[in-house]
Amino acid sequence: MLLDGSSFFPEISSAIESAQSYICIELYLMRSGKVADNFIRLLNRAAERGVEVYLLLDDYGSLGLNDADREQLENGKINLVFYNPLRPRSNLRILYRILWRKVGYDLHRDHRKLVLVDGRVAFIGGFGFTDDFLPSNNEASGWRENVLKIEGEIVTDLNKLFTQAWSRYSSFPINLFIPTPRVEHHEKGCRARVAYSEGGINDDIKRQSLNRITNAKSHIWLCTAYFLPSWRYLRRLRHAARNGVEVRLLLPGPLTDHPVVRYAGQRHYSRLLRNGVRIFEYQPRVLHAKSLLCDDWGFLGSNNFDHWGLNWNLEANIEIDDVVFSHRVRGMFESDFQQSIEITRDNWRHRGWFHRVTENIMGRVDKWVILITNRLRR
Repeated sequence: MLLDGSSFFPEISSAIESAQSYICIELYLMRSGKVADNFIRLLNRAAERGVEVYLLLDDYGSLGLNDADREQLENGKINLVFYNPLRPRSNLRILYRILWRKVGYDLHRDHRKLVLVDGRVAFIGGFGFTDDFLPSNNEASGWRENVLKIEGEIVTDLNKLFTQAWSRYSSFPINLFIPTPRVEHHEKGCRARVAYSEGGINDDIKRQSLNRITNAKSHIWLCTAYFLPSWRYLRRLRHAARNGVEVRLLLPGPLTDHPVVRYAGQRHYSRLLRNGVRIFEYQPRVLHAKSLLCDDWGFLGSNNFDHWGLNWNLEANIEIDDVVFSHRVRGMFESDFQQSIEITRDNWRHRGWFHRVTENIMGRVDKWVILITNRLRR
């Protein structure tokens, strides 16, 4: 488990530099800057020494790439595919297509974050190739994020998942030699499984997380960057707390990349607090991590446990059922809780009128968005 860009960017860079056969990258967010420059350079160097490079970028998430960077990626050395290309590239025209012309397909995005090297090592989490994850002297910079570095037979399943996504929008098939690792016991290894979703077609992530929340005996700790859960998640979290399970939510504080989403999610606080759910808002930096811990079962990856992640996006998580690993995840949570402010029933009742009004308005907007998108899905 690699915490923050200072840990996972060097590890990913090192794996790419050591690649001998192929590199597969599936990514939602890629934006021009120092991080993008570094990985574009590394990928081109790998291609020059004969490594096959396959880069699958979500078209909307990569709008932040400038023309110069796009030219370097489209120079013929790298196999580049954009997932679900947007015909109009203007945000206003995209909204027009979705809201007035009811072209709901534009809402399907590839939100996975996956790097695969030679079928032997993989990285999965909530990262992007963007400077937002870079640490600096500014305390309010360097988004808080988790990434898993994976070796072993589960890498084969991640290769298959990438191949499926690639085949949707590529004009040529991908044909990789994927070694099948021996199934053997590793002293420091864990029992793990790939869970994924495909825009509502496969709801494995939803099914697994709801099942574990329902059957938790001791504690449920949930961290998400965007707290817009469905009624089913809310009901099961409240029910677990009423039955004596320790339910904690680690959510973004004032520093967030989507303040509208934060306010919209806060409309659920009152009812959750009344039922015994503990809520912590992270303070030092932007919280972008996504993780769920139910007893000794951990769930980490790209899914935010919101409407978009569960109903529209391609997502990928790793579920890990292991006592030792769960202690590491627990330690990560405890460290983040210490850097957070706990929201109690008393201080939440005394929040200001402006906060209440904003929360109410953003909550209504969220309800309208759900109503519109549900109709588009029919």
